[in-house]
Amino acid sequence: VLISAAACTKPACLCRAAQMGVWGDGRKMAAAPLYCVCRQPYDVSRFMIECDICKDWFHGSCVQVEEHHAVDIDVYHCPNCDVVQGPSLMKKRNNWHRHDYTEPDDGSKPVQAGTPVFIKELQSRTFASGEEILMRMKGEVVTPRYLERQGFHYPIVVTEMEGLGLKLPPPTFSVKDVEQYVGGNKVIDVIDVARQADSKMKLSEFIKYFTNPIRPKVLNLISLEFSDTKMSELVEVPDVAQKMSWVENYWPDDSFFPKPFVQKYCLMGVKDSYTDFHIDFGGTSVWYHVLWGEKIFYLIKPTSANLALYEAWSSSPNQSEVFFGDKVDKCYKCVVPQGTTLLVPTGWIHAVLTSQDCMAFGGNFLHNLNIGMQLRCYEMERRLKTPDLFKFPYFEAICWYVAKNLLETLKELREDNCPPPTYLVEGVKALISALRTWLKREVTEPTSEVPDHIRPNHLIKELTKEIRYLEEEPVSGSKPVKSQGSGCGVAPGSNGSRRARRAARRLREQQRQAPKVPSNLDILERHTREVLRRLEVGPLEEVKVQSNQILSAPRRERPTSPSTEEAIQGMLSMAGLLCSSKPEKVASSQEHWWSSSSHCSPLEQREAAQHQHRLQGDKSPMDSQGNSSEAWDNQGLPSPLSRSHASSPETDYQYCDPSMSPPLHPSKRHAPNPPPISNQATKGKRPKKGMATAKQRLGKILKLNRHSRVFV
Repeated sequence: VLISAAACTKPACLCRAAQMGVWGDGRKMAAAPLYCVCRQPYDVSRFMIECDICKDWFHGSCVQVEEHHAVDIDVYHCPNCDVVQGPSLMKKRNNWHRHDYTEPDDGSKPVQAGTPVFIKELQSRTFASGEEILMRMKGEVVTPRYLERQGFHYPIVVTEMEGLGLKLPPPTFSVKDVEQYVGGNKVIDVIDVARQADSKMKLSEFIKYFTNPIRPKVLNLISLEFSDTKMSELVEVPDVAQKMSWVENYWPDDSFFPKPFVQKYCLMGVKDSYTDFHIDFGGTSVWYHVLWGEKIFYLIKPTSANLALYEAWSSSPNQSEVFFGDKVDKCYKCVVPQGTTLLVPTGWIHAVLTSQDCMAFGGNFLHNLNIGMQLRCYEMERRLKTPDLFKFPYFEAICWYVAKNLLETLKELREDNCPPPTYLVEGVKALISALRTWLKREVTEPTSEVPDHIRPNHLIKELTKEIRYLEEEPVSGSKPVKSQGSGCGVAPGSNGSRRARRAARRLREQQRQAPKVPSNLDILERHTREVLRRLEVGPLEEVKVQSNQILSAPRRERPTSPSTEEAIQGMLSMAGLLCSSKPEKVASSQEHWWSSSSHCSPLEQREAAQHQHRLQGDKSPMDSQGNSSEAWDNQGLPSPLSRSHASSPETDYQYCDPSMSPPLHPSKRHAPNPPPISNQATKGKRPKKGMATAKQRLGKILKLNRHSRVFV
């Protein structure tokens, strides 16, 4: 009887409490039971085996029993019972084609995957040639740019490392060198091929097994990730995998979640090692390089029909008894000899046979080219209840990071008037659908991988807006959508180009925020806003107009068909705001147009003081315009006072700039004044401040100019 770390049913908190001897609230609990010859409490991370005589539990490392050997023991005797009862009893082999080799060999049960009989049958099978689907290319041609244009849908074979950007140890690099760089005490997961079951052991023990010419069983090591070891310095992944990888390009350094390390694996397998059909976790693409030895890949296209068959096969109880290659139309055989690199795209179903002792290096990477397929494979893993150990670490978290970065990319492309490639648009659509599903799932499942600094609903909304903009754009006929291989393609790994685009975007924003020279229409708009503001919130004060200060404005004949610019200038002239067209004069209008005192000369300031003194004496609002009119003259604007001598007596009052004079409160207006502006939006009520349209504000000014009394 044995137990492993995965078989422990105690919660981790109870295991820790048992080791500490206290409850969570500080109360002392009963002393934790001690096991083994070392008399230590139970450790969930260590393999233990039970003695069938004394019923005590022992650590495998303390009694020299390996986990993969324990399954061959029928009756175990601990070191104490071994003295009296004799050595442990081993299981008797009855067959060579079943995972449980103790079953009788009566021919009633089919062959299971990984067994010696299965390996012999596999080697004798005939398959379609891999040359039908493989793309043989040179290393310098395999670039993100090429894959964006041509797509990454079929496996790529590179026979020479030159130009691929791949750095590896020399072919003389041995398994003992791996132990030296990684460390012999590192605990690894190995696969017992005949049982298709995994177990844990130290790397030093596996190296000892690998170098032994007599091997009682076939063990395969395919999950040694060494990014955090000294051996990482000896290996550099291909440029195409580095530049396209989501983890390398989108994972932030300050993430709450630990960064996934899936780019550097060392695979060491003895002859006849076999890995059954599978899809790499999260639908990742894979790169393999055989340093020495040979591997044989059995590849199946990820069509919708094949994926449905694969999911049904994976969930069936007799999965190991059915060779999946027989269920599909075509299964391709691809031999990867020493020194060859193989790139497998997203979603490809494949099995691997090690035809001779082999050491290979490989890695997994997510990318933008097949986002929809990656998400589909991830959801399939969830439906199949794949253990977390065999899933991509924090897959949902990296999807949120990618969504945030792709939103910035879409905005930059839109501002550059450059349509995104088709694969990116389709990928973002699939990503939006997945993110919405995950948000709904959080209601029932508390485990969330949404990063803290991301607002999920806002992010989904913004992405949806960008996609809607792209879908509506071709209908308007503003510009054609370019193909996938256009010059506007997006390279996820091009950090320099992405930073350059963002810098250009910030520069455009600064240019938009920079002050610009106002036009005549801008000045009229400002004037209209100020008039309305003062008419609505001004103090209660009546205008006292003396008969000897009556000014009249000259009548002007309206041209028969004025242009737009002439019409604007005419309205400005009626309002006393006609601005000079000289650039140096217009530039002065960048300041507040009503703060005219800042533009007066010292002489004009003294005259303004005299006008202010007269204003205090007779409270004539017309006198208060002296300073303002001189300021407007200084800016090249017509002065109402300078025109007063040539005015016509037909008009009672000349409309003057009201910026420096208090207007009447609406309750003090005379009867002929027009009613408040109303439209359908305001439903007869006075619109709020700033809510009236420009046309209504302009009309109000023109109507005020025609009244017998003008508020100044």
